[in-house]
Amino acid sequence: MNNRLIPVIFLKAASILLLILVPCRLFSSGEVKPGAYYTESYLPLLEGKRVAVTGNHTSVIGKVHLVDTLISSGVEVVRVFSPEHGFRGEAAAGEYVDSGRDPVSGVEITSLYGTNRRPYPDQLSGIDIIVFDIQDVGVRFYTYLSTMSYVMEEAAALGIPMVILDRPNPLGFYTDGPILQKSHSSFVGLHPVPVVHGMTPGEFALMIRGEGWIENYQSSELTVIKAGNYSRSSRYELQRPPSPNLPNMKSVYLYPTLCFFEGTRISVGRGTEKPFQVYGHSRLPASKYSYSFIPESMPSAPNPPELGKQCNGRDLSLLNAGSLKQKNSIWLDIIIEAYQDYPDKDDFFNNFFDTLAGGPGLRSQIIRGYSAEEIKESWQQGLKEFEALRSEYLLYPDN
Repeated sequence: MNNRLIPVIFLKAASILLLILVPCRLFSSGEVKPGAYYTESYLPLLEGKRVAVTGNHTSVIGKVHLVDTLISSGVEVVRVFSPEHGFRGEAAAGEYVDSGRDPVSGVEITSLYGTNRRPYPDQLSGIDIIVFDIQDVGVRFYTYLSTMSYVMEEAAALGIPMVILDRPNPLGFYTDGPILQKSHSSFVGLHPVPVVHGMTPGEFALMIRGEGWIENYQSSELTVIKAGNYSRSSRYELQRPPSPNLPNMKSVYLYPTLCFFEGTRISVGRGTEKPFQVYGHSRLPASKYSYSFIPESMPSAPNPPELGKQCNGRDLSLLNAGSLKQKNSIWLDIIIEAYQDYPDKDDFFNNFFDTLAGGPGLRSQIIRGYSAEEIKESWQQGLKEFEALRSEYLLYPDN
């Protein structure tokens, strides 16, 4: 296939978005390949430039880190911006991450999960272009795309072009959940999208830019290097854990459901060997919730909820991986059931639940006794409108 750069112009909301799409050579095996693998498509864009990389431990080509690949190819990498969990992906959720220097490459690492969530202008001084390459999981409250959004915004303010090395979405085959209300925008949900949005980082970046969700979006310059052999129906399996508490694909498939428990008293297994694969609480009835676990403090989960207490709950890791892979919806029934079985209803939710849900509606519906079917029905119009909007930015076929 000819890998010549092809300019494509999108007209959106009276502003012109110039996007350079790079057709990827397809691997003969049909294996899905992230955009980072197509070095011949983006190395020419970096030649002679002072380059910053927004990346972490998932920014790899095979077993080689992108930063090492760029440096060995003669690219001048002057800074790395790292997201939540740090450059090596070892920090716990919400843990403060210091800046430092990569001991392998010697490149300065600036944490975007320490004193600041977005790069300061002085941290972008002298940078000619920014490469973003991080594996996301396709869930609104997973923070890697919030980091991407902030980097895009600061880059646009200074006229610095960005290159997104796109990676497949392991949950790209469905959309679900309530649409975020802008009044509840936060770092765990910046933009008005559903919980499961079904977009790759490249597609999401195009939507951020095209919908004007960042300041100075008109001046932003964006190039997306597409993944090869990927379609929206693909059940793409991650090659490495995207963060310490999502250790396998079962946890990824369960994450859109179980993360809602982070806004309640219920433990999702942080501090155990099965994070985001079990749930429970010491006050749930053992007669009904027969599986038990005791959270312990560990590097990936210091001081987890229900520390040292025997939690009565359920072990979802026993579910068949194939059935989880085919489940195309948030599992509301277990959230509703846990609320109904928890003895102190007024103490079940905390303030974080509305932040995760993107508004107070879901919590209110559960308290008022709505069924899972009734709640899901209330989401349908928003999902339909979102999918119509999303269609303008999709880069990959449905099958």
